[in-house]
Amino acid sequence: MNGKAFLAMLARDAHVARRNLVPLLFQTFLQPLLFVFIFGRVMVSSGYMPAAYKSLLLPGIMAISMVFTGVWAVAMPLIGEFQFTREIEDRLLAPMDISWVAVEKVVFGLIQAVVAGLVVIPLAWIILRPGLELHLSNPFVFSFITLLVASFSACGGLALGCSVDQQHIGLMFSMVLTPMIFFGCTYYPWSALSNFPIVQKVVLINPLAYASEGLRATLVPQFPHLSTLLILAALTGFDVLLLIVGLRQFQKKAVS
Repeated sequence: MNGKAFLAMLARDAHVARRNLVPLLFQTFLQPLLFVFIFGRVMVSSGYMPAAYKSLLLPGIMAISMVFTGVWAVAMPLIGEFQFTREIEDRLLAPMDISWVAVEKVVFGLIQAVVAGLVVIPLAWIILRPGLELHLSNPFVFSFITLLVASFSACGGLALGCSVDQQHIGLMFSMVLTPMIFFGCTYYPWSALSNFPIVQKVVLINPLAYASEGLRATLVPQFPHLSTLLILAALTGFDVLLLIVGLRQFQKKAVS
């Protein structure tokens, strides 16, 4: 790895993000704002959901925001650079191993995912009070799980961005991300699926389920959630697997 080249590419991506700050802010903040307002404020205030649902929903919204932001931030530029602008060819000429070009994409997507996730908390605090009950008992575990979730979204974006053709972008969101969200324990805890034992076991192959349950365990531990050790192990495994798959696909595309 050439540290100067790596940091230069990060700086370039940061500069591009600053030049597109307004669209980036809308992309990052609009979706969680709508989720928080509609599901947490409107549905609860109308009496369709109990007041406790505000606290239960927050970790799921945070997980959704991180996953969408991380996948979008990594996958969409890669699809365009490989198949449309061919801008990736300039990056591949950087004085470092090809794999580190992909890692830089992941790091930048990870940063955006963390920001998108953390911004949900103050938004919820402003919109959902009173009735929002957060209990951050272990900030270290919360920070570690947040980084693991952001890594999963960025690594997933790398794997998808190097595997999906430009004409199949819509299919990627409808066939991969949408089912992942609805069966990712975002709007409900994993224990709520106890009446559907087969579904309850099948959703354990969904990394978003561990992301939602992990954030729920650290932010609102008063609600039922999966074991923290299981969550940490599963998220770490998914991160490593998606990174390996993404790097392999990136090298194949770069060589071809």
